[in-house]
Amino acid sequence: MSTVTTLLTDDQFAVVETTLDFAQEHLAPHAVAWDQDKHFPVDVLRKAAGLGLGGVYVREDLGGSGLTRSDGVLVFEALATGCPSIAGYLSIHNMVGWMIDRYGTEDQRARYLPDLCTMEQLGSYCLTEPGAGSDAAALRTRAVRDGDHYVLTGTKQFISGAGASHLYIVLARTGEDGPRGISAFVVERDDPGLSFGANEKKMGWNAQPTRQVLLDGVRIPADRLLGEEGGGFRIAMNGLNGGRLGIAACSLGGAQNALDRSLAHLADREAFGGRLLDAQALQFRLADMATELAAARALVRQAAEALDRNTAGAPQLCAMAKHFATDTGYSVADRALQLHGGYGYLTEYGIEKIVRDLRVHQILEGTNEIMRVMVARSLTGALR
Repeated sequence: MSTVTTLLTDDQFAVVETTLDFAQEHLAPHAVAWDQDKHFPVDVLRKAAGLGLGGVYVREDLGGSGLTRSDGVLVFEALATGCPSIAGYLSIHNMVGWMIDRYGTEDQRARYLPDLCTMEQLGSYCLTEPGAGSDAAALRTRAVRDGDHYVLTGTKQFISGAGASHLYIVLARTGEDGPRGISAFVVERDDPGLSFGANEKKMGWNAQPTRQVLLDGVRIPADRLLGEEGGGFRIAMNGLNGGRLGIAACSLGGAQNALDRSLAHLADREAFGGRLLDAQALQFRLADMATELAAARALVRQAAEALDRNTAGAPQLCAMAKHFATDTGYSVADRALQLHGGYGYLTEYGIEKIVRDLRVHQILEGTNEIMRVMVARSLTGALR
């Protein structure tokens, strides 16, 4: 795993080493079984929280690790070498924690963050709706003010962790059409009127549940508003900048695992009188895969540094990193399966699971087509 740990500070190296050890001990041995059984290992998530991975970006005063985005992409890449599905959920959970830490009142921070950091309570992010995916500003879930409460009604789609999570950051419309009419709320699992759809049958990410979140007149106190009324879309987009880096890093980790497995397989496999690893044609494929991963990793780290520094171009770099790293990760994993031949198609080898898990990374946290739209707008905006 030397490609993951080059050019790091001593502290970052220690974080990566600890996270890799955790991934190899607690995630990798069970990843295939969790996928097949559709098992969500909450006990293992809480072990991860014991290492500080439940509040990666949360300030230390309430139990968080207080790490930067540059640190975070290292964490999620390392976790994904063990299981991209679990690493992906942890990225989303940490996005929820960051939103409350960044935009919540001190009372909200004190109420929610300690249990999110220990993962005694799990978090989910609810933006997407059946009719509002890429066009997130068109969401229809409504929150109507009623005295000292808000009443939320609507449906959220494709929500990771739904049903198992205790807290839900819900984006709902409180005002006019478009982004300025959207607000963010903290909804708790036990709030009357909140229910969940069936666990979706999915191609990948089977080690975490994905359900609809159904809000049927969910009445919550007004102090569950996160940030200011009408400020929800900005909160959502700022959260997604970091979330996109997390998913990009998960793609790197999954693909790196697939590449490492391919090297081991080709070294062990013989055909035509020699090791497959000695065939120059296959060596060239491995070289391309490693080079593309290194390039994607460099872009992800550049975007993370830009986000840490709050530079003007950070959102565009996050979009570039997300689409490039997730496209590259899936491509590398797919080629790794081909290098395994028929064995790559078998469940027990774990390669086909990586391919299935990484495919959705090109869709969630903003499709890669939307990432290209964002980049194109940043390039052409001044010329309009």
